[in-house]
Amino acid sequence: MKKSVLFLLLLMSFQLFSQEKANSVLTLSEFLGYVKTYHPIVKQANLIINNSEAKLLKARGAFDPKIEIDFDKKQFKEKEYYNKLNGAFKIPTYYGLEFKANFENNDGYYLNPESTVPTDGLYAAGVSASILKGLLINERMASLKQAKLFLNQAKEDQQILVNEILYNASLSYFKWLKTYNEKVVYQDFLENAEIRFKGTKKAFLEGDKAAIDTIEAGITLNERMLNLEKSRIKLVKSSLELSTFLWLNNNTPIELQEHIIPDENTLNSIDTTFNIALFNNADFDINNHPKVKSLRYKIESLQVDKNLKTNNLLPKLDVQYNFLTQKPRELNSLNVDNYKAGINFKLPLFLRKERGDLKLSKIKLQETKYENEVAKISIKNKIDALQQELSSFVTQSNYLANIVKDYNTLLNAEERKFFLGESSLFLVNYRESKLIETKLKAIVLENSFFEAKANLFKAAVISISEE
Repeated sequence: MKKSVLFLLLLMSFQLFSQEKANSVLTLSEFLGYVKTYHPIVKQANLIINNSEAKLLKARGAFDPKIEIDFDKKQFKEKEYYNKLNGAFKIPTYYGLEFKANFENNDGYYLNPESTVPTDGLYAAGVSASILKGLLINERMASLKQAKLFLNQAKEDQQILVNEILYNASLSYFKWLKTYNEKVVYQDFLENAEIRFKGTKKAFLEGDKAAIDTIEAGITLNERMLNLEKSRIKLVKSSLELSTFLWLNNNTPIELQEHIIPDENTLNSIDTTFNIALFNNADFDINNHPKVKSLRYKIESLQVDKNLKTNNLLPKLDVQYNFLTQKPRELNSLNVDNYKAGINFKLPLFLRKERGDLKLSKIKLQETKYENEVAKISIKNKIDALQQELSSFVTQSNYLANIVKDYNTLLNAEERKFFLGESSLFLVNYRESKLIETKLKAIVLENSFFEAKANLFKAAVISISEE
């Protein structure tokens, strides 16, 4: 897939140079490989994971240890009203506990008596805890859990988005292949019309054919030339559409050159390219589908939110206890006789806000569960339908192949009869028109078959491996 240098040189070569070279085949595998590696939208999809990783880092920051220093001083009319220094080191934990070490040193003429400490300062070491609300789950814990789930969800969403880009790119490739095959058909039959026109004109000059036959042969030749020109324009438009998916590593778009052609043997490699050669409905686990997994992570995240809202119904009861000492180097100086403790209790009387938040979270959770069940059924039914469609395409293709073969036999026989004088140019043109029509139907059917393969690739969100 990464035969980069040669391929890119072929794509970026000048038109004059390309006309001197033989045609170079761009396979579906090579094309999708370049799309997956260099397309800006694919790179943008990778940013989804980067964004979620940044949010996870941010959530983990809520548990970072903190150093706090608070200094406050007031001096007025040559009097030092107060001089207060308070430094703390805090370590928050996963559950509703926080460890804290503190140093306090205050002095001044108008210092509040409760702030009075020993001359060398006062040291404290203790812990604060949320006993009811916030012990088993709180905002910090919920944010961290949800950030981890969002990262997993982002990986699944990124795979879906990349798969969507590759799907759209493959449709453009199939359209390019279809218009190319149509142009080849018209080109081949234009050569037949030119040979027939020259033969008819020569026969007319020798007196073997009527003048009306040369007019009919000329009309057929012009029709073939008209159809060829129309198919050429379609091919140019499909080539330009395909070029929108081709980029270089530095975000430079590439314009497909005329000497680059699609792989006419795509039918033999499409299953390998899409990694669906061994795909089987019986082995397909819907629970491993990226869409279902993404919704499952979303459900788990909403469950965390519901647990948090349920916890918010509990009263707030925060307690703290700190040992006090003025000799921190002596461990026996920390005792229960010198301490600072506190209790904070809070409970809204009606809990209307908390009950409303809990009800909303339950509704969102139930909605997502319903969405997950619908997604499972929808994906399963779509894959089953595509498998049935692909089986039908194989049968239709066999019928069309036989029809093309029989029309080709009829045309060859009619041409022999025409040059032996036993048939008319009208019948030859009629046989040829039916053959062209059937060949074009076969091309359209093949394109529909390829699109169904791409739809299976998209519906199952299958990853293609880099070769």
